[in-house]
Amino acid sequence: MSIDVGSLISGDEAVALAALDGGVALGTGYPGTPSTEILETFNDLGGKAQWAPNEKVALEVAVGVAFAEARALVTMKHVGLNVAADVLFTIAYSGIDGALVIVSADDPGASSSQNEQDNRRYAVAAAVPMFEPADSQEAYDLTLAALELSHRWQIPVLLRMTTRVCHSKSILKKRQPPRPAPTPSFRRDIPARVMVPAHARPAHRRLRHKLAEIAQWNDTCGLNAVIPGEKSLGIITSGVAWLHAREAAPAASFLKIAITYPLPMQLIRRFAAGVQHCLVIEEGDPYLAEAISAAGIPVGSKSENFRFGELNVTRVRRIVAGDDSLEPPPLKSKPPELCPACPYRGPFAVLRKLDCIVSGDIGCYTLGALPPLEAMDLQLCMGASLGVGLGLRHVLPEEQARRVVSVIGDSTFMHSGLTGLAEMVYNPPPTGHVLIILDNGTTAMTGRQEHPATGRRLDHSPATRLRIEDIARALGVPHVDVIDAAGHTDEFEQLLRRRLAGNELAVIIARKPCILAAGNIRSYERGSAT
Repeated sequence: MSIDVGSLISGDEAVALAALDGGVALGTGYPGTPSTEILETFNDLGGKAQWAPNEKVALEVAVGVAFAEARALVTMKHVGLNVAADVLFTIAYSGIDGALVIVSADDPGASSSQNEQDNRRYAVAAAVPMFEPADSQEAYDLTLAALELSHRWQIPVLLRMTTRVCHSKSILKKRQPPRPAPTPSFRRDIPARVMVPAHARPAHRRLRHKLAEIAQWNDTCGLNAVIPGEKSLGIITSGVAWLHAREAAPAASFLKIAITYPLPMQLIRRFAAGVQHCLVIEEGDPYLAEAISAAGIPVGSKSENFRFGELNVTRVRRIVAGDDSLEPPPLKSKPPELCPACPYRGPFAVLRKLDCIVSGDIGCYTLGALPPLEAMDLQLCMGASLGVGLGLRHVLPEEQARRVVSVIGDSTFMHSGLTGLAEMVYNPPPTGHVLIILDNGTTAMTGRQEHPATGRRLDHSPATRLRIEDIARALGVPHVDVIDAAGHTDEFEQLLRRRLAGNELAVIIARKPCILAAGNIRSYERGSAT
């Protein structure tokens, strides 16, 4: 694959191209809309990319790359950073020797997510610099700049994308020739790399010193831009909100911030002092407005109504005009549903027929909660089906407890179901428990990517396959059944009835390839056989 510079490319593709040109030695992550295409494109361009079982592992692998004086890129959607947060907070203390850029693809409006979490808060909490591109050109430029800043200050950097920036296309022009990848090498530094308390305390002071230097540099680095206009209104903005605001109020003066943590407060102070009224336009939380106001700089902000969903030109015009009236409800659209030939339909029909209390998980099978199936009662986050189901089993009256079933997909099981299964074996409820793993041989919801149980890597080449049934048996589950539930619904129902009636632990693996991925899976397997 090649990308023609000067053509329309997406923000995800721009990040991948910058990673290649910026000398990234390894790109790793877990697939999650809207970030998935970054690593797929990086791989297609010739970079080394791989899927990890989850985001925490991906970041740990990337940290190892950066400890070896090389450059690493990690990609995930916004909720994935929750999984990786334990690593993020400590690697900020220890620092790195190469470069480490972490892409957090946020989802204002929750178009493909369970929440609208604003990960700008993570930059402050973890004390790591953060860049926010507005379009594909900035996605390319700021990825390169983030790699350089990370290398210069030996600190991880967040690159905060949003759904609109990830998937929208704009023209891209290269700013610099590709950078040769540095030669990896290991440098021993135990006080900086082993975060026991005695080392962590001085490391925290070093981190704050780095941030102070970066904040001072940010005031004059040239990545932030002042666009002169009328003095009556000055707008401070960042990311895709800049494009909406520029169209909504073209006559205003603008300060467009590219590095939103640590903020260029002196630049902001000078800009605000030069206009009669200063207004912050931003999606999501009032992060910028709160930080700027806390520094004693008077700025206006949007009302609570505009905290929800994506911004657009119409909504920004309302913010500028101070129009806080209720917005018209969004147009109704056709709700999503499982594919007509989806192998999950049979199991969900049985769960509904048996009136099971279903603790569900994240994946396309989450659509089993919607009409006409309506066969999932609970769903929180990746891997929660097991823990929540076990909690219900522990306390519900026996008649209800015996109806509780946990349902998880194969990719999600690899992501964060393994520890839940360990909990199930370690602390079994008195009535036992039933876990149904819907194994369709792919990570279907995000575009049919590979995972450790498919036996294929990111580029679909052969890899060691982790067999789910072997894992369950090795952990000590007494009843492990594998069944083609799509073609044997009656047999699945009889099996589920038996397992629900018993007091022992049971794992039922309902295995059938995703109808959309089946052809490709057969092709990959034929290729590996030859």
